[in-house]
Amino acid sequence: MGETARYIPVAVSESSLRNYELFDPDVRLMLRVRDDDASAFEELVLRYQSRLVSILHHLVQRGGQAEDLAQEVFLRVYRARKHYRPDAKFSTWLFTIANNVASNANRSLARRREVHVSAPAGDGSAAAPLEQLALAASGTMPARRLDKAERAEVVRQAVGALNDRQRMALLLSKFEGLSYAEIAEAMGLSVQATKSLLSRARDNLRQILEPYIEDGSRPAGGPSDDN
Repeated sequence: MGETARYIPVAVSESSLRNYELFDPDVRLMLRVRDDDASAFEELVLRYQSRLVSILHHLVQRGGQAEDLAQEVFLRVYRARKHYRPDAKFSTWLFTIANNVASNANRSLARRREVHVSAPAGDGSAAAPLEQLALAASGTMPARRLDKAERAEVVRQAVGALNDRQRMALLLSKFEGLSYAEIAEAMGLSVQATKSLLSRARDNLRQILEPYIEDGSRPAGGPSDDN
C-alpha cells in the first residue's frame, strides 16, 4: 500500500461509511475510481486541481512547485484507489495527502538550505482571496488607504511567515471551509489541538500585520512560535 496507507483510518462503522457514500458526491466518484473508472478520476482532478494548486502555492516554500506537487497528490490518490474506504469526506482525505506532500517538499528544501521566504512566483490570481483570508483571520482591518499590490505582497509575506502547521490549518479553514474535526483528521491532530493551532495562527497574523496596517512598517518575519 505504500506511504499513502497511513492516511486511511481503520475503525469506522458501516453506517458511517454508508453516510459518506450517500451524502458526498466526491466519495461516490472515488468509489468509481476504486473500480478503475478513468472518467471518474478525471472528474475529481477537474474538481480539485485549481483548489489544490492554490493551497499548495501557499504551503510550499517555492510557489512554482505547486502544480507539480498537486500532480503528486493525485498520483498518490490513484495509487491508493484499491484500498480506499469512504470513512471521511473526500476533501478531508485529499487534503490529508496534500498536507503530507507539502511537508515533505518543505523538509527537502530545508535540507538543501534553499528555503525562501520571499513572495512565491505566480500570476497573482490568488492574491485577493489570500488578502481576505489573512485580514479576516487576524481581525486586523486597514486603518489607512493601502496600495493594492503592496498590500497583496505584505499579506503573502505574513501568511508565509507562519509555520507550516499554522499555515495549513488556516488555509483549510478559510479556503476550504473545513470544520475543526475535518482539519484535525487531515492534519493528524485532536480537535482541541486544532482549535489551539488556529488560534495561534490568527494571533500571529495579527502581530505580523498590525504594524504595517497602522504605519506602513513591513513585516520582518513571524513571531517565534513552533506549534
